[in-house]
Order: sequence, then C-alpha cells, then structure tokens
Amino acid sequence: MSPPHNNGGLPAAQHEDTGSALTGADLIADYVKDLPGKPGVYRMYDRDQNVLYVGKAKHLKKRVSNYARPKGNPLRIRRMIAATASMEFIVTGSETEALLLEANLIKKLKPRYNILLRDDKSFPYILMRKDHPAAQLKKHRGARNIKGDYYGPFASAGAVNQTLDTLQRAFRLRTCSDSIYDARTRPCMLHQIKRCAAPCTGEISLEDYSKLNDEATAFLQGKTKQLRETMTAQMTAASKALDFEKAGEIRDRLRAMARVAGHGDGVNPETFNEADVAAIYMAGGQSCVQVFFFRAGHNWGNHAFFPRHTKDQSPEEVLDAFLGQFYGNKPIPKNIFVNVDLPNKDLIAEALSERSGRKIEIARPQRGEKKTLLDRAARNAQEALERKMAETAGQTKLLEGLREAFDLEATPKRIEVYDNSHIQGTNATAAFIVAGKDGFNKREYRTFNIKDKSTEPGDDYGMMREIMRRRFGRLMKEDEKGNRTNWPDLLLIDGGKGQLSAVTEALTDVGALDKVAVVAIAKGPDRNAGRETFYMPGRADFTLPPRTPVLYYLQRLRDEAHRFAIGTHRSKRKKQMITNPLDAIPNIGPARKRALLAVFGSAKAIKSASIDEIAKTEGVSRALAEKIHGYFNG
Repeated sequence: MSPPHNNGGLPAAQHEDTGSALTGADLIADYVKDLPGKPGVYRMYDRDQNVLYVGKAKHLKKRVSNYARPKGNPLRIRRMIAATASMEFIVTGSETEALLLEANLIKKLKPRYNILLRDDKSFPYILMRKDHPAAQLKKHRGARNIKGDYYGPFASAGAVNQTLDTLQRAFRLRTCSDSIYDARTRPCMLHQIKRCAAPCTGEISLEDYSKLNDEATAFLQGKTKQLRETMTAQMTAASKALDFEKAGEIRDRLRAMARVAGHGDGVNPETFNEADVAAIYMAGGQSCVQVFFFRAGHNWGNHAFFPRHTKDQSPEEVLDAFLGQFYGNKPIPKNIFVNVDLPNKDLIAEALSERSGRKIEIARPQRGEKKTLLDRAARNAQEALERKMAETAGQTKLLEGLREAFDLEATPKRIEVYDNSHIQGTNATAAFIVAGKDGFNKREYRTFNIKDKSTEPGDDYGMMREIMRRRFGRLMKEDEKGNRTNWPDLLLIDGGKGQLSAVTEALTDVGALDKVAVVAIAKGPDRNAGRETFYMPGRADFTLPPRTPVLYYLQRLRDEAHRFAIGTHRSKRKKQMITNPLDAIPNIGPARKRALLAVFGSAKAIKSASIDEIAKTEGVSRALAEKIHGYFNG
C-alpha cells in the first residue's frame, strides 16, 4: 500500500486558515477549483476548528463539488455545509486506501456528522503461550505482543472463562503463571481435580505435555472431528488392553470437548467454520448492530452495538460505516454475513482483504443455515434496541427530575460522582463515575492516587481539593488549547458542607466554579438511606421527598461511586499486602528471591537471620548478604 500524501497540488488554504471571509458552499466551491480527480479523504471544519465530517472519495473533485450545491442535499448535510469554515484533503493511491484512512480518522476524531461506532472496546482472547517449555493457556485482552497463538475474539470475559474451564477439563493444560510454575514442589489442587497435568512437578513429561498442547491447538483450530476420532480410537484401544483408568480419562476428556463445542446457546454452524454474523435493526431513529462471533466452528458469543447516527440515515448506510470502523483493531474473519445490501460491499471486502492479507467475503445469505443465523441475530438486535430505548426513556425522566430537584438550567447530559476511600489515611484513593441518558458509562470511570505530600493522612477535604484541582484544572487547560473536552453538567459529591466547601474552593482556584453545578449529598441520621440532606452553593440545605424515583436514582449514583472507590482502594491495599520486602532490595531478582524464601520461608525469618546464614543461600554472595541484613536491620 502506498502511503497517503497531503494536498498534492491542493489549495494552499488549509484548516488553519480561519480568517477567510468565505464559509459554507462558497468556501467549498473555492476549494473545488483546484481539487484533483483522484481518490482521497476530505475533512470539514467549523470556525472553532472542530472537525464536522470525514469523507472518502474515488474522485475528490466530483465528490466535494456536490457540497458546493447544497440544495440537493438532506437537511443534515445542508447544516454541515453551512457550518463549514475550512477543509483539508489527503490524496491516496486508491479508493481502498481512502476507505481505510477514512475509518481510522472517524474513530480518532469522532466527527459530529459521521456515523460513529461508540462502543469500540477490545475483546478478550484465549492465548496459548509458546515461549515456555510447558505451554500456558490464559485469557488475554489488549495488544498481542506475547509469543503464542491467539484464539478469538470472544464476545465477553464470561465466554472466555467458560471455554477455558472446559479446555482445562479436556486437555489439562496449565493456567498458572511462570513464577508459580517454577516455585511448585508438589502438584496443586488443579491436578488433584484433573484439570492440570502438572508438568511443573514432572507428573507428566514435557514430551507428553506437548502432545496435549497439540491436541488443544487442533481443537481450537476447528479440527474437532479428526481429534474426536483419534481420541475415540485411543479409548477403545485402552479398553481392549484392560487399561480402564486410561480409557476413563479419555472418556472424560471427550465429554469436556463436547461441552466446549456445545456452549453458546447450542448454535454452532455446520456449513462454515469462521465468520462474523452482523445484523442491524433500526427503529425510532436509532439502531442496534448485533454481531455473532464464530471461530473454529464454534459460537464464541455475541455483542450488541449502538452506533451514533442521524434519523435520516438508512440501515444500509449505518452497517456499511460500522464494518469499516469495527475491523480497524480486530482480526478479520474469512466471511462476514450481513442482513442488508451494503452500498460499498465490494470496496469494504477489498479493503478488509488488503488489511488482513487474505481474501475476505461479505455476503447476504438468502436461505439455509446462514440465513437462519442472520435472522436470529436480527431478532437479538431488535430485542436489544427495544430494551435500550425503554431504559433510555426512563433515564431521561430521571435526568429531567434532577433538573427540577436541583433547579438546573438544563437537563444534565453528563453527571460525575466523586468519592474518596482509605483506612486511617493509608492507601488513599479517589474516584469518579460517569452517568447520563444511557446509564452508567463505565468506560469513563477514573481513579486518582493522592500525590500531595502536604495532605494529612485521612484528610478527606484535602483529598477532595486535590482531585478537583487536578481534574478541572486539566479541563480548563484543554479548553484553552481548543481541544474538545467532556465537561460534566452536574457534579455530585459524597459528603456534607465541609466537602462542598472544599470542592467550591478548588473549583474557584482553577476558574471552573461557574462551569458546572455542584451538589453534595450527606447521609441521613444514623446513615439511613432515604433521609439524605443536599447542599448547593448559595442555597439552603434541603431534602427530597422519600421514596421518589429521583431520590432512589441519586442513591444509586452515590452507591456506585462508593463501590468503585472502595474497589480501587481494596485493589491497591491488596497489591501492597502481597508486595514482598525483598522486592525493594537491589540485585534481588526472582531467582534469588525464590532461593531465599525456599531456605527461610518468609521475609520475617530473613530479617532475623545472621549475615553468615543468609550467605549460605545459593546465589547469594557475602557482600549481598550484608546488604540484605543491612536493609532489614540497618
């Protein structure tokens, strides 16, 4: 693929030039004069340098000239044209390159007028690690930079865990970390319950363990039929040889394999081995895309997506744009089955083939098993969208109730709820959660470690001042740079007058007090839910009528923030508790640490040992023993 290049003889005025007197269709017509008849990508910006739209074109001049004649365009496009104050162009070597670049830019810039895949999360995989003599089977999410084979994606962590559990039963591969593997002196409980062959202690030779690994690999690659036939023959041979223990073991493994093949609501294809089934359902100006993942002949779960788009866009347009963005960071299956005719089907298939290095086919099946699976995915999409629309309607009423209860100027779209957590000042953390019309937005949750050394342990007010200065100071700086930021409309604080005072002081310091409404929620007498008192700047404290939906909603928000903050604190405290004091001593790596713990049993015992006793440990010199003794007793 040849790299895209910028401009290539295009107009000199780029989006930085905001002083131009031309805007809208006149500005676009001025650009069109010098545009080439080549494929490329164009971006449209408003006066504030916010990107309005990213588009691709097989012929830049013809495509962009359509915007110079706004009368023939829908209202949405006419508004976009009117708001355009500058444009930017990138010429590409082909329309396929333009499509790929367009999808990447849309995901990165999130333009207002583009169809946008909002929930582009990373999916979990099963990783078969091959960088150890005894291969490890584990769940993996994120960058795939560990040496080994990756299988997936799975629709959820639960689907991975279920498959891992049954793979352990069938093939008895280890799931423990290398440090635990190296430290074992006798088999663990997983071996006792027949879920691990225990290569760590030599219960199985590495050669025989490698055969188990090969069998698991064959199964995950979809070679199930051949594997079952081989194992059935082995079971029959063992039975004839009167080795009933071995025959029973193989029988149990075959049953576990059948369990893996049967999960996923019992929907496993017979007419194809690898595909994504993507069906869209649209109603009320909203849509849901339901994607089923089929790999190695197994159903590895499904996931619902709710793309952002305008009401006048068709299901075909939405799914077309969805696929281009969806596969930007995911392995692409050999087949993609869809339930509508895509405007750019051949172009998308060509782009995905180029990206994956193999031929990718996109089809709309009309009969048979594939059509049945598409119909099922479409029904799931319909049910998911109807649930979401019902939840959104209820959520909208609650947000409107908040506006009335707190006398806000507008219904809040983004609510941030803050809470602190510590035990007598130790492992102090703070966190906030985010909620809006779609409920809790867990991708936006954030945590803070308290950094200010002058904050006294357990000083909740000092902690709150610090995180407010950091959070809103950063938002103010981003605004000054002209970057798009996510300002909350409503700030909820778990606390009373003292917490409110600390927050308003911090917001005043950074100049953000007039940009967000602040409410502190104090628990009622005896910490009773339902008798909370609310505090707002410039307003007398007040309560809300008990047993009202708005009050219950506020309690849910506060409890979710508390749950998240407590979970973060516990994780930090647990990490500190399992940190060994030996980790802080220079030149004490994993091998020496294992050797010392094998001799003394614990860091406490090492602290009580003499230099001579420590120096007797394998790999520990006299000089290092003096350092260890000095660290504990200096």
